[in-house]
Amino acid sequence: MKSKPFVLFAMLGAALVAAPAFAQPYIFPNNDQSAEQQATDRGSCESWAKQQTGYDPMMASSAPPSSSNSGGPNVVRGAARGAAAGAAMGAIAGDAGKGAAMGAAGGALFGGMRRQDQRRQQDAQRQNWEAQQQAARSQYMRAFGACMEGKGYTVK
Repeated sequence: MKSKPFVLFAMLGAALVAAPAFAQPYIFPNNDQSAEQQATDRGSCESWAKQQTGYDPMMASSAPPSSSNSGGPNVVRGAARGAAAGAAMGAIAGDAGKGAAMGAAGGALFGGMRRQDQRRQQDAQRQNWEAQQQAARSQYMRAFGACMEGKGYTVK
């Protein structure tokens, strides 16, 4: 029963998409900085972290890029191609109808397998994208935290 892992990955992906871009850190002013100073320092550190990491959490997409090819027509295309090839071979053997039917069945089977392969590739691409986004967010938060700590704050 291979559908269980796919369902779990789909649920995990939906949870990640529904989650905020990243959790806001708790920032404590160790040197009694004013609210205005905190806002200035925060803006400065956000800018610095973007510059250091190349990641802007406000511009980050919350969903992976989607593939324009869903793979749905592969079964139909495969069946049509198989039917044409089967009819041609059947005509040579003397029964084009049986050849077309057998070709259509085989073509549909191969088209379905191609669609499964495309889905696996799309799932792998989505998982890779999610891992890259998580790594970029982590690097950004480390840079932001280092900057704020350098300005006299505790960041958790």
